[in-house]
Amino acid sequence: MTINQIAQILEAEFICCEENKHNEVHSACGSDMMSDVLAYVKDQSVLITGLCNPQVVRTAEMMDMVCIVFVRGKRPSEEAIALAKQKGLVMMTTQHRMFSACGLLFSAGLASGN
Repeated sequence: MTINQIAQILEAEFICCEENKHNEVHSACGSDMMSDVLAYVKDQSVLITGLCNPQVVRTAEMMDMVCIVFVRGKRPSEEAIALAKQKGLVMMTTQHRMFSACGLLFSAGLASGN
């Protein structure tokens, strides 16, 4: 699945790095606790979260993720956006809640990866 397909499924708006929308992704995780992402997530490409601070970008980068989707229409800080642009990390926002966003992507064939 591509990042662009994820955007379509979630009716998401790109925040930055839309030029990478054709990158392939194979799995995703949903969490607001970055410590859980660091401790339990393996081989995930997409992070689905409601947390909007720069730590989200740093965590995604450490875990080699390529895309962050913010749920409930949340938008990250300008500092987080600037950091994501620097790293080439796609950011999107969707009006869906985390549960429905994860369910929609899982139903469309995106794996949980664990």
